[in-house]
Amino acid sequence: MDIDIAGLSMIAIPILLAVTLHEAAHGYVANHFGDPTAKNQGRLSLNPIKHIDPFGTILLPLVLFMLGGFIFGYAKPVPVNAGNLRNPRIDMVWVALAGPAANIFLALVGGFLILTLGIIPDAMIDWFSGMIGFMIFFNCLIAIFNMLPIPPLDGSRVLAGFLPAPLAYKFGQLDRFGLFIVIGFIFLLPMLLEGAGINFSLARVLIFDPALALAEFIAGIFGG
Repeated sequence: MDIDIAGLSMIAIPILLAVTLHEAAHGYVANHFGDPTAKNQGRLSLNPIKHIDPFGTILLPLVLFMLGGFIFGYAKPVPVNAGNLRNPRIDMVWVALAGPAANIFLALVGGFLILTLGIIPDAMIDWFSGMIGFMIFFNCLIAIFNMLPIPPLDGSRVLAGFLPAPLAYKFGQLDRFGLFIVIGFIFLLPMLLEGAGINFSLARVLIFDPALALAEFIAGIFGG
C-alpha cells in the first residue's frame, strides 16, 4: 500500500506539536504549584520523543489516516503527584486546564500562520495551507475532547476540583474504567447506533462539530 508521505507529514507535524505541548504544559504547571514529579522524570521538555506513546502518537493516527477516517492521537500522560501540590484540589484544576489551554494557544498560532501564506513559495502553498488548517482543527479537537468530564480526561480533573471531597473521591474511582468509557464513547456507540439504523454520533455533536466551529472561528479571525 502506497503511503502519501506529503499528506502524512501534513498531519504528523501538528499532532506531534499538539500532544507534546499539551503534556509539557501539565508538567510545567504542576511544577509551578509544587510537584516536581514530571521534572524529575525529564518530562518538562518540548522534545516530542519524551512524550511519544508508540500506539497513541504513532500507530493510531497512522492507521486512521490510512483508513481515511477520524484522525485522533494522544501522548504519554505526564505524571502528576497531587499530594505534592500546595493546594491539591484547586492546583489540580490549573494543572488539568494547562493542557487544553496549550492546544488553544497552538490553534491561535496556526491562525497567525495564515498571515504568512502570501510569502510561501507556490510549490509549498498547498501543503503549508493544509498543514495550517489541520493544526488549527486538531488542536481545537484535542482541547474540546480533553475537557469532557470523563475520567481520566482533563475535564474530569476540573470537575473533581469543584465537587465535595467524598463525591470527588468516588468520581476519581472511575479512572480505572476511563479508557473503556472513552473508546465506547468515540467508536463503539456510533457503530452500535449505525447498526441499529440510527444516524447519530454523540462524539460528533459534543466534540467534532464544536471543534470545527471553533477552528473556523479562529481561522476567521486571521482572515482564513
